[in-house]
Amino acid sequence: MEIALRRQALDEIFDQLKKSRKGEHTTNISGQGDEFTSELRPYQFGDKLDNLAVSETLRNAQINHGLDDFRLTENDLAIHETYFQSQTSTVLMIDISHSMILYGEDRITPAKKVAMALSELIITRYPKDTLDIIVFGDDAWQIEIKDLPYLEVGPYHTNTVAGLELAMDILRKRKNPNKQIMMITDGKPTCIKKGKNYYKNSFGLDRKILNRTLALAVNCRKIHIPITTFMIARDPYLVHFVDQFTKANGGKAFYSSLDGLGEFIFMDYKQNKKRRN
Repeated sequence: MEIALRRQALDEIFDQLKKSRKGEHTTNISGQGDEFTSELRPYQFGDKLDNLAVSETLRNAQINHGLDDFRLTENDLAIHETYFQSQTSTVLMIDISHSMILYGEDRITPAKKVAMALSELIITRYPKDTLDIIVFGDDAWQIEIKDLPYLEVGPYHTNTVAGLELAMDILRKRKNPNKQIMMITDGKPTCIKKGKNYYKNSFGLDRKILNRTLALAVNCRKIHIPITTFMIARDPYLVHFVDQFTKANGGKAFYSSLDGLGEFIFMDYKQNKKRRN
């Protein structure tokens, strides 16, 4: 059930890919791949014979040469068209601020479960993709996949801006037209850095912090980096912030209860749709 939900989530996330170097993501673009479309075309040099449409090829040979002089030539060969399979570069952001264990609610454990499930599925289903993982509190820094089970919450505020800036820096270096950010968090940002100093405010939605965060969401949209937010909380004002953030980016959001993997409400603002999974 849990892994199946993650597979469904991934199918929703990887549904707007552009053509890139060959990978394992099936796109709606015709090209080299393993999944047949309904289209047939003449054979071209370099086509895999695995994609040969046998019945149509024999029919062509019969039409072109007749039964009395039956033979098979290159011009008779028909090929199943396939969908192009693409690659993508993903940065996974994980919130390790103090609010992830605030008021006795353990939000870091389901966050780690989601992160490990997503990471495992990406590296196993899409081995040609790139996956970078970062954590963010007062600042943001990269970690390895092997570190995920041992993540702990620190005495940090939530500097979503630092996380997004680091994620964008990483993705700028990836020579891939398909780039995305996945963010696992419990909600609102409470910290930004101004020069060498930190500006922090844990009460409500601070306008200075909110504006910086939303501005980065818009910047990501402009350079075609969608952000998918996995929201490990259901507090109305926290959900409201994620709504704003997702609308600004044109991205997607999964809202989860504290058990983490049992139920999702999926929202895709770019496609303007909402449904319960």
